[in-house]
Amino acid sequence: MTITIDNDTIRFGRRGLTLSFQRTLRIPDDGKSYPLPPGLGRFPVRRVDDYAERVPAEWVEHGGVFLPMYQREAMWISFGRQDHRPRAVKLAVGKVCALTGKPWSESLHASPQDYLVTPPQPWLDGIYVREGAIRQFIAMPLGQGYTVEGQVTGQEVHGGLQIEVLEPKAGRFPEPPPRRAEGRTRSRATMASAGAAPAPAAPCRAAPGGAAMGLAAGGHMKQKVYPDPHGLDTWDPHNTHRLFVHICNSMQWREITGEEAPRTPVSAKSYASHGLPWFDLYDEGLGSLSPSSTLAGVASVKDKDLELFGVVQQDDDTVQPGPTKALWTSVAKGVVRDGNW
Repeated sequence: MTITIDNDTIRFGRRGLTLSFQRTLRIPDDGKSYPLPPGLGRFPVRRVDDYAERVPAEWVEHGGVFLPMYQREAMWISFGRQDHRPRAVKLAVGKVCALTGKPWSESLHASPQDYLVTPPQPWLDGIYVREGAIRQFIAMPLGQGYTVEGQVTGQEVHGGLQIEVLEPKAGRFPEPPPRRAEGRTRSRATMASAGAAPAPAAPCRAAPGGAAMGLAAGGHMKQKVYPDPHGLDTWDPHNTHRLFVHICNSMQWREITGEEAPRTPVSAKSYASHGLPWFDLYDEGLGSLSPSSTLAGVASVKDKDLELFGVVQQDDDTVQPGPTKALWTSVAKGVVRDGNW
């Protein structure tokens, strides 16, 4: 198994699938279902093995990579597009499947489908809670009961993410990439291409130095998870790549790497007030998986605030999204959200 990092993009295998972790707005948890927020650049990613003497011992045991997030910061996962050779991807938060809410398993299951296929799946912004909608991935410290892992399993042990990529069986798809037909793509723009940037939000409260981080549930966003268009038998269980992704807070990142974590992204309110674009993905031609009742029952960060403290500790005031740009996709044609597709 060869996993490499180039420009904060992870590649599975010599010519395999690429993915990156994207910074974004934390959408309000106000009962509304929001369109796609913009990409604000990749999170920095480093290999655990390169910092083995500085990282926690359990990270060394599992290997993998690590990245910094502020408490209550949002993220989404972008999959690099290779039309000629799709892959199946299993993704768990704290060893809880992000699509079904079931415990981590290295094997694939079709009913309920506990993996996604890319393409056609271009990205995933959160846990899948109802048909056509997710709850946004939000970073929170372990030990307080906020994370998906803590609520589903009753324990907060693993944190981070676990990813497994399965290659297709030999002969299922052409090996050399075919010549791509020319066509127009539409971009889910990054902040750099969206014009002048709004002022940054007030800094988030970082978790205490050394505290492990996991992923909790945020606001609702419109997003499908597509059924496997190729079938379970397409994927080779003997040709896989497995990766642990550890999440640390900004203080721990600085202690380990000597680097400063990126500044906190702008708030949704600030972004919307400047009239900058949000995005809608037009994918009526593609189906959507049935949602998970387990994940639908996970309390959001806002709900846990109310449960634990009786008051919300973040700004969840409703915002009015600015102009919405259209993105188009199908099984055969993809879209650009962060420059990878």
